[in-house]
Order: sequence, then C-alpha cells, then structure tokens
Amino acid sequence: MGQIKTPAEISAMREAGRVVANALAAVKAAAAVGVSLKELDAVAAAVIADAGATPAFLDYHPYWAATPFPGVICTSVNDAVVHGIPNGYVLADGDLVSIDCGAFVDGWCGDAAISFTVGTASAQDTALIAATEAALARAIEAARIGNKMGDIAYAIGGESRRAGYGLLADHGGHGIGRSMHEEPSVPNDGRPGRGLKLVEGLVIAIEPMLLAGKKDDYYYDDDEWTLRTANGRRAAHSEHTIAITAEGPVILTLL
Repeated sequence: MGQIKTPAEISAMREAGRVVANALAAVKAAAAVGVSLKELDAVAAAVIADAGATPAFLDYHPYWAATPFPGVICTSVNDAVVHGIPNGYVLADGDLVSIDCGAFVDGWCGDAAISFTVGTASAQDTALIAATEAALARAIEAARIGNKMGDIAYAIGGESRRAGYGLLADHGGHGIGRSMHEEPSVPNDGRPGRGLKLVEGLVIAIEPMLLAGKKDDYYYDDDEWTLRTANGRRAAHSEHTIAITAEGPVILTLL
C-alpha cells in the first residue's frame, strides 16, 4: 500500500497536476508537421518553469536505466509506446504522438499522458487513441473505495483485449506522491475482485498503453529508453493522476 494522502495533501497534488495538464495542452497545441520533438520539449520546459515547478522526468535515473532521462517530457511516435526521448525527429503528416509529462510543485508530483495525431489521422489511429482514452475512463470509474486493484486492471484490459488491442507487457500505472513512482503498482490487465483493496486517500497514476494488434511484445530502442512494439505497429498512451475519495475518483491532472 502506498502512503495515504490527506485532503490537504491531495489539494497540493492538484497544483502539480494543473502544471502537467497545462504543459500537455501547450505541447499538443504546438505539435505540427515540421516541428521537432526537441521543440516540443522546450515548450513543456517553459510551461513548467513559468509555473515555478520542477520537471519530474529530466535527469530521472531509475535503477534499470543505463543513463538518466535527458528530456522534460517523453515523446513517443508511431511504434514507440512510452519513454521516447525528445530528439531532433521532425513530425510528419499522420504521425501518432504520445506525450508523457510529470512535474513537482512544493514536493508533490503530478503525472499524465496524452496521444494525438499530427495532421491527417488514419481511421485506425483514431480508433486506437479512442480505445486508449476509453480504457482510462473505465479505469477511473472503477477507482472507488471498496473496489480492488483488479477491478481497475480489468476495466483496462478486458474490453481492450475484446476490441482486439494488445497491452504493453510488464508495464502499468503506479502510486504517486512525494515521489513520481510509489507503491502500489497499477496493472493494466487482470481479474476483477482481486488484489489490493482501494481505500480513501490512495493516489495513483492510471496509464493504459494500447498496441494496435493483439501482440503485447516490445523491445528497447538503441537509446535504451524508448520502448517500441515488436511488430512495428502503432501504440497509444493515456494517463491521469487519480485520488480515491469518499466522493469518488478525483482527477488531479485536468486543466
């Protein structure tokens, strides 16, 4: 079980969530054909700095990574699922872009992600993004006192698999608070009624990562951060930071 947050602490986390939401909105607005991923990173950096916040991803160095993460945001394009490095790649018409952003305000963290198409969207990509967002919405609805972590997992995985989508293997959401990644883990697939009981004050980041096609496999790119689909198909990522309260789930990373 992760640290249970008080109402005052959840309010403090809401401030971090607003910064993240504003950064994601600014990045999406700036994303266009001919814009580089580095330019999008600079947009997010400016929003976070202007808010007096600190980027959560920049120089983040988990035990499994060979090097610290070099960007303010994760920029994952087309077959990149998550953890894409914001490099000099220039966006092209029809690219499917997933942006993940985290920020600290007064020691509290917010974390969220969005996916969208630059320019002309294919029907397949539009459906994939919609399915990912729908999975997140179902999972948020399941994040209620008395439910189990398996209910969240099933809300994501059950319908997504029935719709013919894969789920990024070995990855899911997480607890969040003073650190970006805390206990408990929040799986994206599982059986309802199983696992940790959800209680008031638990704050988690829920993040479905759906893959076009039924395969869940992935590989690491040469940068040792970017995860790509093993079959080269496209992926989408959607995430919110959620507080479980007596009034129901509260999204902390909305505008």
